[in-house]
Amino acid sequence: MARQISIDSDRQAAIDAAIAELSAGMPIALPTETVYGLAADATNPAAITRIYETKGRPRFNPLICHMADLEMAERYAVFDPLSRRLAELFWPGPLTLILPLKQGSAIHPLASAGLDTVGIRVPRGFAAKLIGVFDRPLAAPSANTSGKISPTSAAHVAADLGERIGLILDGGASPVGVESTILKVEDGTIRMLRPGGLSAEEIEAATGLAVIRPVDSHATIEAPGMLASHYAPEATVRLDAVHVHPGDALITFAGMQPTGFEAARLVLDLSPAGDLSEAAANLFDYLKTADASGTGRIAVTPIPQTGLGEAINDRLQRAAAPRP
Repeated sequence: MARQISIDSDRQAAIDAAIAELSAGMPIALPTETVYGLAADATNPAAITRIYETKGRPRFNPLICHMADLEMAERYAVFDPLSRRLAELFWPGPLTLILPLKQGSAIHPLASAGLDTVGIRVPRGFAAKLIGVFDRPLAAPSANTSGKISPTSAAHVAADLGERIGLILDGGASPVGVESTILKVEDGTIRMLRPGGLSAEEIEAATGLAVIRPVDSHATIEAPGMLASHYAPEATVRLDAVHVHPGDALITFAGMQPTGFEAARLVLDLSPAGDLSEAAANLFDYLKTADASGTGRIAVTPIPQTGLGEAINDRLQRAAAPRP
Protein backbone atom coordinates (compact mmCIF):
# COMPACT_ATOMS: atom_id res chain seq x y z
CA MET A 1 0.00 0.00 0.00
CA ALA A 2 1.22 3.51 -0.80
CA ARG A 3 2.99 5.51 1.89
CA GLN A 4 1.02 8.64 2.83
CA ILE A 5 2.56 11.89 4.09
CA SER A 6 0.63 14.97 5.17
CA ILE A 7 2.11 18.12 3.65
CA ASP A 8 0.62 20.15 6.50
CA SER A 9 2.27 18.15 9.28
CA ASP A 10 5.68 17.63 7.65
CA ARG A 11 6.17 19.62 4.46
CA GLN A 12 9.91 18.98 4.19
CA ALA A 13 9.47 15.22 4.60
CA ALA A 14 6.82 15.34 1.86
CA ILE A 15 9.14 17.23 -0.49
CA ASP A 16 12.09 14.93 0.22
CA ALA A 17 10.05 11.76 -0.32
CA ALA A 18 8.49 13.16 -3.50
CA ILE A 19 11.83 14.19 -4.99
CA ALA A 20 13.25 10.72 -4.30
CA GLU A 21 10.33 9.01 -6.07
CA LEU A 22 10.26 11.44 -8.99
CA SER A 23 14.04 11.22 -9.49
CA ALA A 24 13.69 7.43 -9.69
CA GLY A 25 11.13 7.82 -12.48
CA MET A 26 8.18 6.80 -10.32
CA PRO A 27 4.78 8.52 -10.28
CA ILE A 28 3.36 10.00 -7.07
CA ALA A 29 -0.08 11.30 -6.07
CA LEU A 30 0.08 15.05 -5.61
CA PRO A 31 -2.58 17.44 -4.25
CA THR A 32 -3.48 20.46 -6.34
CA GLU A 33 -6.26 23.03 -6.01
CA THR A 34 -8.28 21.28 -8.76
CA VAL A 35 -8.00 17.51 -8.13
CA TYR A 36 -5.22 15.14 -7.04
CA GLY A 37 -2.74 14.43 -9.84
CA LEU A 38 -0.68 11.36 -10.70
CA ALA A 39 2.60 13.18 -11.25
CA ALA A 40 5.84 12.08 -12.87
CA ASP A 41 8.81 13.63 -14.65
CA ALA A 42 7.53 14.93 -18.01
CA THR A 43 11.02 14.63 -19.53
CA ASN A 44 11.44 10.92 -18.66
CA PRO A 45 9.76 8.45 -21.06
CA ALA A 46 9.87 5.58 -18.54
CA ALA A 47 8.17 7.77 -15.92
CA ILE A 48 5.47 8.86 -18.37
CA THR A 49 4.89 5.26 -19.42
CA ARG A 50 4.31 4.39 -15.75
CA ILE A 51 1.58 7.07 -15.58
CA TYR A 52 -0.25 5.50 -18.53
CA GLU A 53 0.19 1.99 -17.12
CA THR A 54 -0.91 2.94 -13.60
CA LYS A 55 -4.06 4.69 -14.86
CA GLY A 56 -4.79 2.32 -17.75
CA ARG A 57 -4.94 5.49 -19.86
CA PRO A 58 -4.96 5.48 -23.68
CA ARG A 59 -1.65 6.82 -25.00
CA PHE A 60 -3.42 9.02 -27.57
CA ASN A 61 -4.83 11.08 -24.68
CA PRO A 62 -2.22 13.81 -23.92
CA LEU A 63 -1.10 14.82 -20.44
CA ILE A 64 -0.99 18.28 -18.88
CA CYS A 65 2.51 19.36 -17.90
CA HIS A 66 2.68 21.36 -14.68
CA MET A 67 5.23 24.12 -14.14
CA ALA A 68 6.48 26.07 -11.14
CA ASP A 69 5.83 29.46 -12.78
CA LEU A 70 5.56 31.28 -16.10
CA GLU A 71 9.33 31.61 -16.40
CA MET A 72 9.70 27.84 -16.23
CA ALA A 73 6.89 27.33 -18.74
CA GLU A 74 8.71 29.54 -21.24
CA ARG A 75 11.58 27.05 -21.28
CA TYR A 76 9.31 24.44 -22.85
CA ALA A 77 6.59 26.21 -24.88
CA VAL A 78 6.04 29.21 -27.14
CA PHE A 79 3.67 31.94 -25.92
CA ASP A 80 1.81 34.23 -28.30
CA PRO A 81 0.84 37.62 -26.78
CA LEU A 82 -2.72 36.60 -25.88
CA SER A 83 -1.65 33.31 -24.29
CA ARG A 84 0.94 35.22 -22.28
CA ARG A 85 -1.74 37.64 -21.12
CA LEU A 86 -3.97 34.76 -20.02
CA ALA A 87 -1.06 33.22 -18.13
CA GLU A 88 -0.28 36.49 -16.38
CA LEU A 89 -3.94 36.95 -15.45
CA PHE A 90 -4.77 33.47 -14.20
CA TRP A 91 -1.57 31.67 -13.17
CA PRO A 92 -1.12 30.16 -10.70
CA GLY A 93 -4.61 28.70 -10.92
CA PRO A 94 -7.02 26.28 -12.63
CA LEU A 95 -6.12 27.23 -16.21
CA THR A 96 -4.33 25.05 -18.78
CA LEU A 97 -3.06 26.59 -22.01
CA ILE A 98 -2.44 24.55 -25.17
CA LEU A 99 0.79 25.93 -26.64
CA PRO A 100 3.29 25.02 -29.38
CA LEU A 101 6.24 23.07 -28.06
CA LYS A 102 9.47 25.01 -28.14
CA GLN A 103 12.05 23.60 -30.54
CA GLY A 104 14.27 21.24 -28.59
CA SER A 105 11.81 21.12 -25.67
CA ALA A 106 12.77 18.45 -23.16
CA ILE A 107 9.13 17.40 -22.66
CA HIS A 108 8.98 13.88 -24.04
CA PRO A 109 6.58 13.16 -26.95
CA LEU A 110 4.84 10.52 -24.82
CA ALA A 111 3.52 13.32 -22.60
CA SER A 112 2.10 15.26 -25.55
CA ALA A 113 0.79 12.10 -27.28
CA GLY A 114 3.05 12.98 -30.23
CA LEU A 115 1.35 16.34 -30.87
CA ASP A 116 3.38 19.48 -31.63
CA THR A 117 1.50 21.25 -28.85
CA VAL A 118 1.45 20.72 -25.09
CA GLY A 119 -0.98 21.55 -22.30
CA ILE A 120 0.72 23.63 -19.60
CA ARG A 121 -0.53 24.74 -16.19
CA VAL A 122 0.97 26.48 -13.14
CA PRO A 123 -0.83 25.16 -10.04
CA ARG A 124 -1.25 27.01 -6.78
CA GLY A 125 0.52 26.24 -3.55
CA PHE A 126 2.48 23.12 -2.65
CA ALA A 127 2.52 21.57 -6.12
CA ALA A 128 4.28 24.61 -7.63
CA LYS A 129 6.78 24.62 -4.75
CA LEU A 130 7.61 20.95 -5.33
CA ILE A 131 8.03 21.47 -9.09
CA GLY A 132 10.38 24.38 -8.41
CA VAL A 133 12.55 22.18 -6.20
CA PHE A 134 12.48 19.32 -8.72
CA ASP A 135 13.22 21.83 -11.52
CA ARG A 136 11.52 19.74 -14.18
CA PRO A 137 7.90 19.80 -15.35
CA LEU A 138 5.53 17.19 -13.98
CA ALA A 139 3.07 15.45 -16.25
CA ALA A 140 0.06 14.97 -13.99
CA PRO A 141 -3.34 13.68 -15.08
CA SER A 142 -5.89 12.99 -12.34
CA ALA A 143 -4.80 10.27 -9.89
CA ASN A 144 -7.47 7.69 -10.70
CA THR A 145 -8.10 4.76 -13.00
CA SER A 146 -8.66 6.16 -16.48
CA GLY A 147 -12.24 7.19 -17.18
CA LYS A 148 -13.36 6.92 -13.56
CA ILE A 149 -14.30 9.64 -11.07
CA SER A 150 -11.48 12.08 -10.35
CA PRO A 151 -10.07 12.18 -6.78
CA THR A 152 -10.39 15.21 -4.54
CA SER A 153 -8.80 13.70 -1.42
CA ALA A 154 -5.89 11.43 -0.50
CA ALA A 155 -8.44 8.82 0.63
CA HIS A 156 -9.94 8.73 -2.88
CA VAL A 157 -6.48 8.10 -4.35
CA ALA A 158 -5.63 5.40 -1.81
CA ALA A 159 -8.88 3.53 -2.47
CA ASP A 160 -8.24 3.48 -6.23
CA LEU A 161 -4.47 3.49 -6.84
CA GLY A 162 -3.05 2.73 -3.39
CA GLU A 163 -1.74 -0.68 -4.48
CA ARG A 164 -0.16 0.68 -7.66
CA ILE A 165 1.91 3.66 -6.48
CA GLY A 166 4.47 4.21 -3.73
CA LEU A 167 3.61 7.67 -2.38
CA ILE A 168 0.50 9.75 -1.76
CA LEU A 169 0.95 13.31 -0.52
CA ASP A 170 -2.06 14.37 1.52
CA GLY A 171 -3.02 18.02 1.19
CA GLY A 172 -6.62 17.70 2.39
CA ALA A 173 -9.66 18.24 0.18
CA SER A 174 -9.09 19.93 -3.19
CA PRO A 175 -10.69 23.38 -2.87
CA VAL A 176 -11.76 23.78 -6.52
CA GLY A 177 -12.86 20.19 -7.04
CA VAL A 178 -12.98 20.02 -10.85
CA GLU A 179 -10.11 19.96 -13.30
CA SER A 180 -8.63 23.03 -14.94
CA THR A 181 -10.22 24.94 -17.78
CA ILE A 182 -8.33 24.25 -21.03
CA LEU A 183 -7.92 27.07 -23.53
CA LYS A 184 -6.21 27.32 -26.90
CA VAL A 185 -5.52 30.64 -28.62
CA GLU A 186 -5.91 30.61 -32.40
CA ASP A 187 -5.68 33.70 -34.62
CA GLY A 188 -6.36 36.01 -31.70
CA THR A 189 -9.44 34.10 -30.52
CA ILE A 190 -9.84 32.04 -27.34
CA ARG A 191 -11.14 28.49 -27.80
CA MET A 192 -12.31 26.52 -24.78
CA LEU A 193 -11.44 22.84 -25.20
CA ARG A 194 -12.65 21.86 -21.74
CA PRO A 195 -14.62 23.87 -19.16
CA GLY A 196 -13.18 23.71 -15.66
CA GLY A 197 -12.35 25.56 -12.49
CA LEU A 198 -12.00 28.94 -14.22
CA SER A 199 -15.31 30.10 -15.71
CA ALA A 200 -15.74 31.51 -19.20
CA GLU A 201 -17.36 34.58 -17.65
CA GLU A 202 -14.19 35.31 -15.63
CA ILE A 203 -12.03 34.95 -18.74
CA GLU A 204 -14.29 37.18 -20.83
CA ALA A 205 -14.48 39.84 -18.12
CA ALA A 206 -10.70 39.95 -17.74
CA THR A 207 -9.81 39.95 -21.46
CA GLY A 208 -12.79 41.61 -23.12
CA LEU A 209 -12.85 38.73 -25.61
CA ALA A 210 -15.48 36.08 -26.24
CA VAL A 211 -14.64 32.49 -25.33
CA ILE A 212 -15.49 30.16 -28.22
CA ARG A 213 -16.89 26.75 -27.30
CA PRO A 214 -16.34 23.64 -29.44
CA VAL A 215 -19.20 22.87 -31.81
CA ASP A 216 -18.21 19.27 -32.60
CA SER A 217 -18.48 16.81 -29.72
CA HIS A 218 -16.45 14.33 -31.82
CA ALA A 219 -13.57 16.74 -32.37
CA THR A 220 -9.96 15.59 -32.58
CA ILE A 221 -8.42 14.95 -29.15
CA GLU A 222 -6.31 18.06 -28.54
CA ALA A 223 -6.33 18.02 -24.75
CA PRO A 224 -7.21 15.85 -21.77
CA GLY A 225 -10.85 15.40 -20.75
CA MET A 226 -12.21 15.40 -24.33
CA LEU A 227 -13.22 11.73 -24.42
CA ALA A 228 -17.00 11.33 -24.63
CA SER A 229 -17.13 8.92 -21.69
CA HIS A 230 -15.07 10.09 -18.73
CA TYR A 231 -15.33 10.71 -14.96
CA ALA A 232 -17.66 7.70 -14.85
CA PRO A 233 -18.91 5.83 -11.74
CA GLU A 234 -19.89 2.16 -11.90
CA ALA A 235 -23.54 3.18 -11.55
CA THR A 236 -25.55 4.58 -14.45
CA VAL A 237 -26.08 8.34 -14.28
CA ARG A 238 -29.36 10.01 -15.25
CA LEU A 239 -29.24 13.78 -15.72
CA ASP A 240 -31.86 16.54 -15.37
CA ALA A 241 -33.93 14.24 -13.19
CA VAL A 242 -37.39 15.50 -12.26
CA HIS A 243 -38.49 12.14 -10.82
CA VAL A 244 -36.65 9.73 -8.53
CA HIS A 245 -37.17 5.98 -8.85
CA PRO A 246 -37.24 4.00 -5.58
CA GLY A 247 -33.70 3.11 -4.56
CA ASP A 248 -31.96 5.74 -6.71
CA ALA A 249 -29.10 7.71 -5.23
CA LEU A 250 -30.09 11.34 -5.70
CA ILE A 251 -27.63 14.19 -6.25
CA THR A 252 -29.44 17.49 -6.07
CA PHE A 253 -28.64 21.21 -5.99
CA ALA A 254 -29.99 24.17 -4.02
CA GLY A 255 -32.53 22.08 -2.15
CA MET A 256 -34.35 20.77 -5.25
CA GLN A 257 -36.74 17.94 -4.38
CA PRO A 258 -37.85 16.07 -7.51
CA THR A 259 -40.97 13.92 -7.38
CA GLY A 260 -40.37 10.74 -5.41
CA PHE A 261 -37.23 12.00 -3.69
CA GLU A 262 -38.44 10.44 -0.41
CA ALA A 263 -37.81 6.98 -1.92
CA ALA A 264 -34.15 7.68 -2.77
CA ARG A 265 -31.55 5.47 -1.13
CA LEU A 266 -29.62 8.60 -0.19
CA VAL A 267 -29.83 12.30 -0.99
CA LEU A 268 -26.73 14.46 -1.47
CA ASP A 269 -27.10 18.20 -2.07
CA LEU A 270 -24.09 19.66 -3.90
CA SER A 271 -24.85 23.04 -2.35
CA PRO A 272 -28.00 23.70 -0.32
CA ALA A 273 -27.28 27.43 -0.71
CA GLY A 274 -27.05 27.19 -4.51
CA ASP A 275 -23.33 28.10 -4.57
CA LEU A 276 -21.74 26.70 -7.74
CA SER A 277 -18.21 26.91 -6.28
CA GLU A 278 -19.32 24.72 -3.37
CA ALA A 279 -21.08 22.39 -5.81
CA ALA A 280 -17.92 21.99 -7.92
CA ALA A 281 -15.84 21.23 -4.83
CA ASN A 282 -18.32 18.52 -3.76
CA LEU A 283 -19.06 16.99 -7.18
CA PHE A 284 -16.57 14.12 -7.44
CA ASP A 285 -16.78 13.23 -3.73
CA TYR A 286 -20.58 13.01 -3.95
CA LEU A 287 -20.43 10.93 -7.13
CA LYS A 288 -18.11 8.50 -5.32
CA THR A 289 -20.39 8.41 -2.27
CA ALA A 290 -23.46 7.77 -4.43
CA ASP A 291 -21.64 5.06 -6.34
CA ALA A 292 -20.50 3.38 -3.13
CA SER A 293 -24.11 3.13 -1.93
CA GLY A 294 -24.54 0.14 -4.24
CA THR A 295 -27.75 1.36 -5.83
CA GLY A 296 -26.48 1.09 -9.40
CA ARG A 297 -28.44 4.21 -10.37
CA ILE A 298 -27.64 7.86 -9.75
CA ALA A 299 -30.20 10.58 -10.54
CA VAL A 300 -28.96 14.17 -10.81
CA THR A 301 -31.26 17.20 -10.78
CA PRO A 302 -30.65 20.08 -13.22
CA ILE A 303 -27.59 22.25 -12.52
CA PRO A 304 -27.41 25.84 -13.84
CA GLN A 305 -25.11 26.27 -16.86
CA THR A 306 -23.70 29.61 -15.70
CA GLY A 307 -20.23 30.12 -14.21
CA LEU A 308 -18.73 26.91 -12.81
CA GLY A 309 -22.01 25.19 -13.69
CA GLU A 310 -20.63 24.79 -17.21
CA ALA A 311 -17.77 22.63 -15.91
CA ILE A 312 -20.06 20.69 -13.54
CA ASN A 313 -22.47 19.87 -16.39
CA ASP A 314 -19.59 18.89 -18.67
CA ARG A 315 -18.33 16.35 -16.11
CA LEU A 316 -21.83 15.02 -15.49
CA GLN A 317 -22.54 14.61 -19.21
CA ARG A 318 -19.34 12.60 -19.66
CA ALA A 319 -20.13 10.55 -16.56
CA ALA A 320 -23.55 9.74 -18.04
CA ALA A 321 -22.30 8.98 -21.56
CA PRO A 322 -22.45 5.43 -22.96
CA ARG A 323 -19.40 3.46 -21.85
CA PRO A 324 -16.93 2.31 -24.51
